[in-house]
Amino acid sequence: MQLLGHHQSLLLSLWLLMLMHMPSLMKMLTALLLLLPLSNAVELNLKGCERQCDYKPKLQPRPHSVSILEFGAVGDGKTLNTIAFQNAIFYLKSFADKGGAQLYVPPGKWLTGSFNLTSHLTLFLARGAVILGSQDMSHWEVVEPLPSYGRGLELPGGRYRSLINGYMLNDVVITGDNGTINGQGSVWWDWFISHSLNYSRPHLVEFISCKNIVVSNLTFLNAPAFNVHPVYCSNVQVQNISVYAPPESPYTVGIVPDSSDSVCIENCSISTGYDAIALKSGWDEYGIAYDRPTESVHIKQVYLQSSSGSALAFGSEMSGGISDVLVEHLYIYNSFCGVEFRTTKGRGGYIKGIVISDTEMTSVHTAFAATGQSGSHPDDNFDPNALPILQQITLENAIGTNITLAGNFTGIQESPFTPICLSNISLSVTCSSCSSSSSWVCSNVLGSSWLVFPEPCPEFSNSSLSCSSLLDSDGRAVGL
Repeated sequence: MQLLGHHQSLLLSLWLLMLMHMPSLMKMLTALLLLLPLSNAVELNLKGCERQCDYKPKLQPRPHSVSILEFGAVGDGKTLNTIAFQNAIFYLKSFADKGGAQLYVPPGKWLTGSFNLTSHLTLFLARGAVILGSQDMSHWEVVEPLPSYGRGLELPGGRYRSLINGYMLNDVVITGDNGTINGQGSVWWDWFISHSLNYSRPHLVEFISCKNIVVSNLTFLNAPAFNVHPVYCSNVQVQNISVYAPPESPYTVGIVPDSSDSVCIENCSISTGYDAIALKSGWDEYGIAYDRPTESVHIKQVYLQSSSGSALAFGSEMSGGISDVLVEHLYIYNSFCGVEFRTTKGRGGYIKGIVISDTEMTSVHTAFAATGQSGSHPDDNFDPNALPILQQITLENAIGTNITLAGNFTGIQESPFTPICLSNISLSVTCSSCSSSSSWVCSNVLGSSWLVFPEPCPEFSNSSLSCSSLLDSDGRAVGL
């Protein structure tokens, strides 16, 4: 009793008195006291799990539905159906204020050029339905560059419009019974490699300045460049999709959240020539001026393979900022790099508040990387003194086998990367004769490490740095 304070002693005395004289009441109070912390734990647990992927959209059936066949489409893989898609969507636009409508694409091969969607629309691809992107360049309209990039990503000037587009829309669903969108991108890859293009390549699906978007239950094949590109969007759900482009396809990328917020990417399998998932937010002075960050992103239960880029990439175009990103249950295999943060002088912006937890890697050359010397500039008008900030990065609970290099962290001398926090990481590095220190490359970086094998660089020995391993109820990283 001497170890207890006055109030604790008084409570214990009352407890014993009640136990002796009121056993039934005591049992009830005991049950209540046991339930009280349990209910608090449940509340805290639920609050801590409020992530973007926990907000499941309720997909209500549309009150109106038409088939693409009703507009003269022919699913033989040869007949061009661009006008049929355009006419169908123009017709369905009239139902926007009547609960919306569905455009049904039955089994078949539906060749088309670019077309635009409308609000309150569901594009549904039946099992066996394949939307084929035309391989005729004239079927892809040239449009203005995105304002946060100032030019095409690959070439100065405009860019080819994506195959399926949405602009300033609300409540759009692209889904199906595992139907397929095939960009037939091999001709675009050849044109890109041979420098035969006058404009930057198109993507498969692009939403610009849209909100409440769902892309689910589909297969994406052979995109000319990106597969799913939400830019300047809010409330985007990408779930249960498969993405594939062959290893030799140049700079093909899976899902690219770009200057967008409240994004969920969940239960996806992605294998591409370059990055599987890449978060972006604008390019140099154009991204700084547009000032639209990518934030509140939740990536969960994804299987990623990247042949020449990174399975999960941040940047290098990140001038509008990237923050508050939670990645969990990440499976990476047969990739050049697992997780990489990219930037360079002139970008400005920031990458911060990133938590990547529960990662498994197999046969990956470089498990983790951060570089301050990545990427080119849109023109000569960038500000070389616009230094990017990379901070509050947590990498935790990771295992890897057949890894060549555990980590390569090369920051910027004028703007070191800090803090980067590593915890509970075990990587089986293939170079048996290499020392632990040679498994890591570090410069202009500062961080901490705990239970990390092989032992990282001395730059990660600062235990006084504050690290984040959870996100708060608003999806923002909190220091532990």
